[in-house]
Amino acid sequence: MACGGPMRRYGVLVLAPLVLVACSSGGGSPGGEGKSARATGSATADPGSGKADTGSADVDPARLPVSRGQALDFIGRVLADPDSFGPDVVRRSPYESDPATWPVLGTDCVWQRKKPAHHVLATRSRAFEVPAAGGKGPVRLSAVITVHRSREDARWEMAESVEETMRCPTQQLRKGELIGSLVSSSLARGENNQNLSEDTLLEIGQYQSSTLGGPFPYVWQQAQTLQFTVAVTGKGAKGRTEKELDALTSEAQAAMLLRLQAAVQKQK
Repeated sequence: MACGGPMRRYGVLVLAPLVLVACSSGGGSPGGEGKSARATGSATADPGSGKADTGSADVDPARLPVSRGQALDFIGRVLADPDSFGPDVVRRSPYESDPATWPVLGTDCVWQRKKPAHHVLATRSRAFEVPAAGGKGPVRLSAVITVHRSREDARWEMAESVEETMRCPTQQLRKGELIGSLVSSSLARGENNQNLSEDTLLEIGQYQSSTLGGPFPYVWQQAQTLQFTVAVTGKGAKGRTEKELDALTSEAQAAMLLRLQAAVQKQK
């Protein structure tokens, strides 16, 4: 991987702060292979103590998950449902992923599902769709939440997501599905009116399907706050625009982040 270079989004040069983290750490996959800092946990929290580095006086540490069971319950309360995206969005089948696995981008730039790393308390994704209508193809959508043992582990996942785009500008999602021409940018809290998370990554590209054709627009958003990462993906089809995907993914991302805030805030 060639580190140190800036990234471009919509033709505008953006130097993402997280690139510096990813490059200085030596990279690594979402599963944490080759990244000892993630495999051994974080210096900012003791996973067994119930204490956490919240970074906010509004967060109640007692409401943060410290076990797998608590993390799965938290995901169930926060993860997007069809209404999170707005009208016309329905469930796809299978609707929910196996929580015993999470996606890992291999050295061959092919995504696989593997056992989550030790620093992951729980993770789950859901699949959705805007059905084909009016001569337009179906929009395929997904949402995922991962609960890490610590805030630092969640930050590592964000850094590795930046590294993945640089390492694999073309990626195979599954057999017959490719994304490519990927470019990314990041927004920290307070930048460009982004106030719902500590960091947000934005990625656009092109999606190609052996059944739907293409290339079509592809949009992905991932945000990190506290020990959590939340992400939404939109894959286009015939007649679907990037603006439409942006609206759908942004709506669901904001819905999850607002639910997350409500779930961890101190009760008044």
